[in-house]
Amino acid sequence: MVTRPPSGETFNMNAMSAAHTTLPLPSCVLVTNLENGKSVILRVNDRGPFVKGRIIDVSYAAAKELDFIGAGLARVRVEVVD
Repeated sequence: MVTRPPSGETFNMNAMSAAHTTLPLPSCVLVTNLENGKSVILRVNDRGPFVKGRIIDVSYAAAKELDFIGAGLARVRVEVVD
C-alpha cells in the first residue's frame, strides 16, 4: 500500500523511516532498542503514532533492524540527529 504522509514523501515500509507526533518533518532520529542495544538512524516523514503511550512508530525495515519484529513493540530511546 502506498500512502502520502504529511511530508509529501511516499511511505515505503521497506525504507528506514518513522512517524512521530511533534518532530519537524522531515527529521532524522537515532532510535535505540533498549533491550538489545541495536540502533538505527531513521527519517521521520509522517505523523503518528496513533496509539496512546507510544512515542514513535517505525517502518517494517527499521523494526527488523532493531530486532523487534516478533514482539511488535520495544522500549526505545529516540535522539534527534542533524
